[in-house]
Amino acid sequence: MAKKSEKEQTEAGLEGIEHALTNTERFIEENQKLILNILIGIVAVILIFIGAKRFYIEPREKDATNEMFMAEKFFERDSFALALNGYGTYPGFIQIIDDYGFTKSANLAKYYAGVCYLRLGDYQNAISKLKEFKTDDLLVGSAKYSSLGDAYSENTEYEVAAKYYLEGAEKYQNNFSTPVLLKKAGLAFEEIKKYEKSLEIYTKIRKEYPVTSEGREMDKYIARVKEKISQ
Repeated sequence: MAKKSEKEQTEAGLEGIEHALTNTERFIEENQKLILNILIGIVAVILIFIGAKRFYIEPREKDATNEMFMAEKFFERDSFALALNGYGTYPGFIQIIDDYGFTKSANLAKYYAGVCYLRLGDYQNAISKLKEFKTDDLLVGSAKYSSLGDAYSENTEYEVAAKYYLEGAEKYQNNFSTPVLLKKAGLAFEEIKKYEKSLEIYTKIRKEYPVTSEGREMDKYIARVKEKISQ
């Protein structure tokens, strides 16, 4: 009886599969035109994307890189107003952002523009442009958060500054910039008399980054905040 039951179950299962296949075949047969149109649409989207990348985005990327050359030179010479606004026929970072939209160069120009505004004392525009800039690069990402924190610090918003220093230290961890960002966070907390937070951060730098220049000088920072705490 068990064998018969197993056989019946197998036959029922096969019948179910055949029925499902029949329904699928019927659906395909009845909707051939719709399926074909969907496939054509998918192929068209892929071709449009490839064409746009090859014939529009890549040439604009090249143009943007060439146009930004002099702005970068001005930036390297600390001529931040010229780098930002351009000179004569040479566009500045603001024009690159406006003219070249979603290119990688326009994105990078947002970082440059943010730093230019920071150096020129325009902290709100510095913050705005730096927040628009996106990157996965370890060191450039760290520099972005460092500059963001600096802009808030210069604007005496030390709590917010510390937040961005710590966020950058966490998001872009490395032995070069992380201790620098942590130290800046500690100093920002000192400005608002949050000495316990400063002590926690300075201790972390000494423990986790002992061979860095920041790690080697942490003893004096720790001693300083401990004295302030005890007062």
